[in-house]
Order: sequence, then structure tokens, then C-alpha cells
Amino acid sequence: MRNEEWEGQVPQPEADYRDGSWEPRDPRARAPRALRLGRKIWGRLVRSLRAGSRAEAGAPFWRGVGPRFAFGLILFALLFWVVFLRGWVVTNDAYVTGNVAPVKSQVSGTVVEVCVESTERVEKGQTLVRLDGLKAWVALRKAEADLAATVRRVENLFSQVSRLRHRLEEEKAALGRYRYDLDLYRGGTASGVIAEQQSVDAQWKVRESEQTIAALEAELRGSEALVQGTTVESNPIVLQAAQAVRDAWLDWYRRNIPSPVAGYVARRTVQPGDQITPEKLLMTVVPLDYFWVVANFRERELGRMRPGQPVVLKSDLYGWGVRYHGVVEGLEPGSGSVFSLLPPDNATGNYVHIVERVPVRIRLDPKELERHPLVLGLSMVTYVHFSREERSIRSPITQIPVKAWEADYRSRIYLRELAAIQGRIRKIIEENRNRSGDAPEAPRSGGRGSP
Repeated sequence: MRNEEWEGQVPQPEADYRDGSWEPRDPRARAPRALRLGRKIWGRLVRSLRAGSRAEAGAPFWRGVGPRFAFGLILFALLFWVVFLRGWVVTNDAYVTGNVAPVKSQVSGTVVEVCVESTERVEKGQTLVRLDGLKAWVALRKAEADLAATVRRVENLFSQVSRLRHRLEEEKAALGRYRYDLDLYRGGTASGVIAEQQSVDAQWKVRESEQTIAALEAELRGSEALVQGTTVESNPIVLQAAQAVRDAWLDWYRRNIPSPVAGYVARRTVQPGDQITPEKLLMTVVPLDYFWVVANFRERELGRMRPGQPVVLKSDLYGWGVRYHGVVEGLEPGSGSVFSLLPPDNATGNYVHIVERVPVRIRLDPKELERHPLVLGLSMVTYVHFSREERSIRSPITQIPVKAWEADYRSRIYLRELAAIQGRIRKIIEENRNRSGDAPEAPRSGGRGSP
């Protein structure tokens, strides 16, 4: 038979058999697949129950038990879903996360000692790695010597200001005497008692003295510009030298690398003899007293999710016997793809619709964490109950606990690095100052001719 003849007899996929004939299917008259499946199961149950009721009187009693048991089981499952499972959303795309403190050196150098090992417990401020500090110690001694020389130089500037003032007063006194002699010589010359040459010489001495006073005043202003309004301790030249001492001290002090937080050492990569720079990661310290869970829910599951809703969690570490209880703190302001290295660009023409996931931050009960400790990266099964929807999604309740703030989010160990060198700087300044007290503070310079 030819293909054309078979085409009219073979039923097509898009046709329904009605009354022994093939007719085109009406898409609008066809019910959804889930509804059709439910109707089919219900019809079979009803037919089974009717068949059991019409069983003969002498038939065994168990012939109608099977359909009734199946019907009761389905009814029980339905009631269980309505009472216990309705209003819950679950995901296994969740993991434990927390703070990870990187340990890096603030200076370059050679590692001479590694003091800790991975998985070891360390306290905040404990030394983890030591660097060679000989070069930094030499630079510190040089900076201290420069500070001492600078203090002596500034003391000399104060003494120079005082010396110029005395010379200026001396020259002003000489000018007054020259002017007095000039007046006398002019009167004697007019009467013929004194020669005119003496009067001319006196006039030139007055001019020379005036120029000398002008030069001394200019030199005094230049010297006062370096010391005016300051003392030896507050002089900018001394402060600059003191800052160089602090920089050298920090380079020497930071040869010991401390732990920024208390926790457990992980991923140690440093070895004695390594040449390290401030960019190299030496190890990490993980605090285990403050954790939270990040659960990635599908976008269609977030319509009723709000901050403050209760959460039940299960960890694969302890199995079904241990439950954790938490609360939704807030939702990330974007899906994971938005913050990826290559965010999506749907306007390029190659758009493919996929279900996005949004990270949700979940707070854990610290008492439960203390009884059943967790570590970073563990998988969690998360159940969120949509019982509370009064809070807006834009009103998160995320808050750092006070204990975790002091332990993991604040480190004061770096503020004490300059405490020891401050006293050393003051001692160097005092040891190199003028002990006779002949270098008082220089006030601001006045007008022309003023001291």
C-alpha cells in the first residue's frame, strides 16, 4: 500500500478517539494534566469502593480493605499537608557562613619563625609569624639619631633668633649715637668750629648703620619664620623627624604578625625563609562563635517571605536528630547572578530564561550552636514558615551581636603599636635640648625695627 493510503488510516498524535472515529482535538476543551491525573485517580478509587460494596456476602472480609486503605492514606496525607506542611517553603541550597579574617604582613621581610599550625586555637593579638627585623632596627636607630640632631639644630635656630635680637639692639644704639654726633657736627660746621669733613663722615656712618639694621631685621625675620609660635617640641622640623622615628618603629615593631581575632587557624601557607610582601596571604583565622546561614531560594518562593519569619534547619553533619531554630534577618538586594564576575546582559539577543535564586540571611540560635558546633561551608536544609508577613521586605532585622562585635568586628591591637615609642621620642627631645634655658620661645615678628 502506498504512503498516501496509510496516511489516512494511521491516527495522528493530535487527535482523540471518539465513538470509534478519529476527530481533531480541541485544545481549549482539554483539562490541565495535573487535573486530569487527579480525576483519573479519584475515579479509580470510587470504582474500587463501589466494587467492594457490591461484593458478595460470602466473600472474604479483606477484599474491600485495599481500596479503603488507599483512600484513607490519601486522605491522611492531604490533611497532613493542610495542617503541617502548608505555609512552609524548603530548600537544600543553603550553607553555613561566617567571618574569615585574613592574616597578612604589613611590611616586607623574611620569615624566621612560624608560631602556629592549622586547626590550632589562637587568641586575639597572639603572634603568628615573626620576620627578620635587623634592617628595620638599623633604620630605627638612624631615625632616632636624626631626631636628636634635628632637636639640636632647632635649638640653634632659637639661639640665632636671640643673637640677632641682641645685635639689632646694639646696632640701634650705635645709630642713635651716630645721629647725635651728626647733629653736633652740623652745628659746629655752621659756626666754623668743626670741619665739614667730620660732618660728612658722621652722615655716612648714620646711613651705614641704617642699612646694617635693615639687614639684621631681614635676617631676624627669616630666622623667626622657622621658630615663631612654636617650642622645640612643637616645631615642624622636630615633628617631621619624630614622625620618621615612628615610621621606623612601626617597620621594626610589625616584624611580629599578630592574630586580628580569636579563632582557629586555617590554610597556613607560610614557611620559614619565605620572602613575603604585604599582599601575600599567610593564613586565615576563623572565629567559630558567630555563624549564620545563607539560603538561596527560588524567586517564585519569595513572594511571602519576610524578615522575622521563623526557620527550622537541619545539618547533614548531625542528621535528622538535631534541629536548629533561626529567624530570617533579611534578603540580599539582588540575585546571585547580579553580583557575579560576568553579570547577565539580557539585551544582547541571546536571552535564556532561568529561575533565579536570591540569597536569604538566616540568624542561628547561639545556644544551639554552642551545643552542636558547626563549621563554615556545611550544607543545611532550611524550612521557612510564612507565619508573619507584617514586616516589609525592605525592613531587615540584621544586627551584629554585641559579643561578636567586640570579638570579631573590632580589633584594637593595632592602636597600641605607638604606645612604646612615644616615651622614647620625648626622652630623645629632652636629652638634646638646651639645658641652660637660653633659647626662649620666639614670638611673632613685629614691624620694621621691632625686636
